[in-house]
Amino acid sequence: MRLVFWVGFWTFLLDQATKWLVVHWLDLRTLHEIDVLPPLLNLRMAWNYGINFGLLGDPSGLTRWVLISVALVVSAAVIWWVRRDPPGRWGYVAAGLMVGGALGNVVDRMLYGAVADFLNMSCCGFENPYAFNVADIAVFMGAAGLILFTGQDDKRQKAP
Repeated sequence: MRLVFWVGFWTFLLDQATKWLVVHWLDLRTLHEIDVLPPLLNLRMAWNYGINFGLLGDPSGLTRWVLISVALVVSAAVIWWVRRDPPGRWGYVAAGLMVGGALGNVVDRMLYGAVADFLNMSCCGFENPYAFNVADIAVFMGAAGLILFTGQDDKRQKAP
């Protein structure tokens, strides 16, 4: 479980550091966009009041607190799950990524009322209209990792 804590801690810290750097130090909240390596990597300020791709995006206080609560419940459920059914090293890493990313977005909702998204990537003539952040990457990788790396013992036990 220490691995879950440390991966979550460093994921959370990296997420919050990049958001502070981009939103405040580079002042993306005022500039709205900075081309870094166009079109592959751009910084585009987007305040996400909802979930992925802005779904359920409502700047009301109720939605904000419901999404904070959901993220906290999911984080607690992931920790409970990996404590109850230890997934192995990569499963712990995945759980830490998921929890650290979720808590990073919780802090954004508490501080700003929305999640600060700023990474935008496009390629090959496709103009991506969406932005994301380090926490989003971590949650996605963590969820994928939990799918891939949990239940490994069950598979080995069932094999002939």
